[in-house]
Formats: sequence, structure tokens, C-alpha cells
Amino acid sequence: MSIHRENCRCPDVAHRRRFLGTSLAAAATALAGIGVPVESARAAAMTAAKREKLSPDDILALMKKGNRRFSTGQRQEHNYLAQQRASAAGQHPFAVLLSCIDSRAPAETIMDLRIGDVFNTRLAGNIENADVLGGMEFGCKLMGAKVILVMGHTSCGAIKGAIDHAELGNLTGLLDKIKPAVAATEYSGERTSKNYGFVDAVARKNVELTIDGIRKNSPVLAGMEASGAIKVAGAMYNIGTGVIDFFHA
Repeated sequence: MSIHRENCRCPDVAHRRRFLGTSLAAAATALAGIGVPVESARAAAMTAAKREKLSPDDILALMKKGNRRFSTGQRQEHNYLAQQRASAAGQHPFAVLLSCIDSRAPAETIMDLRIGDVFNTRLAGNIENADVLGGMEFGCKLMGAKVILVMGHTSCGAIKGAIDHAELGNLTGLLDKIKPAVAATEYSGERTSKNYGFVDAVARKNVELTIDGIRKNSPVLAGMEASGAIKVAGAMYNIGTGVIDFFHA
């Protein structure tokens, strides 16, 4: 009787194994079919060798593709623990970002990036100052990043505060650095913080002026850009659509 039970179980075991193998193969095929390589689910961090093969334009293209995946609901599967372990011994980011502190605009998430891909400075109104420039110089000159991206966003509270001449402790001085963008923005409509069209126009102008400030106030970065070692670019993130508009300034 015991032999009979063993013989009866064997076909079931073999069947389950075949079924499991077929299911895994089908899952891999499905992932590939929706544009998510199986490798991406366990992708490790950026390496120096991989970064060396990328030009500044290649890196901007990667960011654009990542945002396209995010905004269309096709983000890659990330094994963040694997990325953390892979980057623990060293980092090789390909870009330095300057973005706003707004909770709705986390740069790595909205560009579908990995741990170790970018240095990210977040500051209300994404303005530059000596400390920010020092970090950018570290990231590019010493660590090898090839792109500086300044990213503003729609409906920015810091921009609204600058338009309204808001005053509050240390925030007053920060908003003063944004006011030149308010004055420099050409706009035929109502120039108030209640007009979101004007707010967004000022935010874009603020990105452009920040880029001008980077070039003016950091001879290190200006020299790297002139030689083609890095590219400085701007972007505006639409918090309503999830889409980033990249532009070169």
C-alpha cells in the first residue's frame, strides 16, 4: 500500500514542477512584453564603467525616459535593497540635481531613478548659493557627474511667496533671491500669486536665472561646461500631469 501511495504522488510532484517552471517563464515573458526587463527588478547601482560610456546627452535621455515611464504608470520594479548594497562601497552618480523641497516633486521617483544615480540638492525655490555650488563642484569635478539639472515645478509655494513679498524669519531672505525672477518674467496677464499661469512662468524664469547664476558664480563648473565635460540644463515638473518639460538654457 505504501508503494502504491508513493507511485501516485510522483506524477503530481512532476506536474507541479513543470507548472512552476512554465509559470516563471510566462512571468518573465510578460515583464519583457510590457517593457520591463527582468534584470531591472534586481538592478544594482550605477558603476564607473557604465557612467564612462554615457555622454551628458545620454544621461538627459535616461532621465526623460524615466519620467515617461513614471507619468504613464510603467515604472520599473526596483530592488532598493540590492541597490543599497551595491552602492555601499562607493558611488558613481551621473548627475547633480537642484530641485525644490516640495513633497510632491521627489526627483528620483518622478524620473524613475535608482539609489546611487544622482546627487540631489533640495531647497525651497531651487535657488543657487555658495553652498549649493560647492556641492555641485564636488559632484562634477571630484565625483564625475556629467549633468547639472535645475528643476522647478508648477504651483510652487516659494514662487507664490516671492510674488506676495511674504516675510517669515529666514524665509524672507530666501524669497528675496527669487524676486529677480518675478521682475524679469514677461507676462501680459494678472501678475499675482492667484494666477497660476503667472506663477508657473515665474518658476520657469527662476530656473533660467538659477542656471545663469551657476555659470556666473562657479568658474569651475563654467569651465567644465565650456569643455563639454558637463551639460547644465533646466526642467519644469508639472505636478498635475506628472510630466517633466526638459529644456536647455
